[in-house]
Amino acid sequence: MHRQTTIEVKRDVEAVLIPTGVKVTLVQGTQVHVTQALGNAYTLYVNGNLVRLAGSEGDAIGLVVLTEPDVDEMEGSLEDKVWAHLRTCFDPEIPVNIVDLGLVYQCEVTQVEKGNHDILIQMTLTAPGCGMGPVLVQEIEEKIKRLDTVNTVQIDLVFDPPWDRDRMTDEAKLQLGLL
Repeated sequence: MHRQTTIEVKRDVEAVLIPTGVKVTLVQGTQVHVTQALGNAYTLYVNGNLVRLAGSEGDAIGLVVLTEPDVDEMEGSLEDKVWAHLRTCFDPEIPVNIVDLGLVYQCEVTQVEKGNHDILIQMTLTAPGCGMGPVLVQEIEEKIKRLDTVNTVQIDLVFDPPWDRDRMTDEAKLQLGLL
């Protein structure tokens, strides 16, 4: 694991323990190392554990507040915008977005009344027992619900077929040194 310079937590802040998904509080003065700053979250190494810190809390560790790109300003279909949002979601332990990692099995956009749309996403996790599943689902749902004309978002976690490395894009494999 690559560890950078030690950073001191500037104020008490809530984080999520990886991989269990349990909420924890990082107390002011705690020493941490940033291992990943992707999407809209930081992954920190603290006291022998990894935690996920929301990008909006970046100031708590003296770093920038990570914000989302405004995909509503993008050209393209609503489905293109949904996929763009999915590419801003990262596995907190692996520096690859969930699309290139091969976790998204299906993304269906259905038009309903008055030009609104329902979104159905079927996805999996790298391991069925991963406690970060609900955290990822919540992040995805929040991002997609912000898109204009989105009525509902349904995200189903499925484990058949199970995920394996063959589902990753070549770019992801290259980034992880698997090619």
